[in-house]
Amino acid sequence: MYTLHPPCIVRPKNTDELVQIILEANTSGQPFEIVGGGTKRSFGDPVKADAVLDMSRLSGIEFYEPEELVIKVRAGTPVSAVREALAANAQHLSFEPPDYAAFFGDDGADTIGGVIACNIAGPRRILAGAARDAVLGVEGVNGRGELFKGGGRTVKNVTGYDMPRLLTGSFGVLAALTSVTLKVHPRPTWEATVLLSGLDDAKAVGLISDMLRLPVEISAAVHLGGGRTEASTTALRLEGFSESVAGRRAEIEQRLHKLADIRTIVGDESSQFWRGIRDLSCFAADQNSCVWRLALPCMQAARMVQLLGGEAIYDWGGCQVFVRTTVAKAEEQAGALRNEVAAVGGNACLLRAPANSRRKIGTFHSRSEALQRLGERVRRAFDPKELLNPGKLGAVTGGAV
Repeated sequence: MYTLHPPCIVRPKNTDELVQIILEANTSGQPFEIVGGGTKRSFGDPVKADAVLDMSRLSGIEFYEPEELVIKVRAGTPVSAVREALAANAQHLSFEPPDYAAFFGDDGADTIGGVIACNIAGPRRILAGAARDAVLGVEGVNGRGELFKGGGRTVKNVTGYDMPRLLTGSFGVLAALTSVTLKVHPRPTWEATVLLSGLDDAKAVGLISDMLRLPVEISAAVHLGGGRTEASTTALRLEGFSESVAGRRAEIEQRLHKLADIRTIVGDESSQFWRGIRDLSCFAADQNSCVWRLALPCMQAARMVQLLGGEAIYDWGGCQVFVRTTVAKAEEQAGALRNEVAAVGGNACLLRAPANSRRKIGTFHSRSEALQRLGERVRRAFDPKELLNPGKLGAVTGGAV
């Protein structure tokens, strides 16, 4: 029996304990905030719960089959531990999961469960796909206290409802994930990054868009611009065997050398550059600022950044843009920004902001009433008493479900 008196932290050491905790919460009505490493607690609207469900003890690799390119890990496993195990076999998670601990000002370690729950991916997404594209199977406990699993060890084993895709990006409002089965890929043996300087935002995004249409297999494309005081930087990454990288690099440099100053970084220097982009390191120091994440058509990105007027990272070829601004500007511009972004088919997420701002303007872009009603029906099927991360995804429009 787990007696919960707020504030309270419970740390199940296995799935049986987790099931018992959630079953008893159904009786007591005690909601939980789910945490793993705690690095993304401030991503999303503030959770309305007095008790914390700490999943960090459900950690470890259950199986890893390098020859089959598959790994199954418990949800509380640090991403760093998975990277280390894969690196020993020259493999990696191709969606390049970010480490947002420093960005959000936390001391913990990102966990696999948190990465999958938030569906976050790094710069290689333009080539390798999102986090959900790497998920073969999930296991967890829903808000009813029911243990379930979905998917399998290979794509061909997946039948019925696509539970892995539903749970990926659900932010813990449907279930507490206990383990995840992932596809892995061979790690590239070499990389090089072509850097161009001095391009304005609109021209840089247009150039990146043109380059991504070429058969040179660019694995990451970013532009650092907006209101930067230093010169802007545009970067294109190439990965693979050294001979292949050298040939593709020469073609890109031949096409672009007349447009801007070019230099190339390779190996560890290139890897370090992209780790900084992946982890939003240049925005980590200023914890008092707000950061928007815009998902929109790339050719509309520069106009939205101009509207906000802050430093920007145009990732995924300009389709995902991070913009740093002040708290006052974020609150003042939220309505107009979201209207403008929605008008071009995108959405604006307030990725980092103080809790008061997140409560005032909401973390996530509002959905249509039909989508909100559908989301509420799904949530009630998994967690009818709203015991798991209540409020994390903001208010849901009411109505018949």
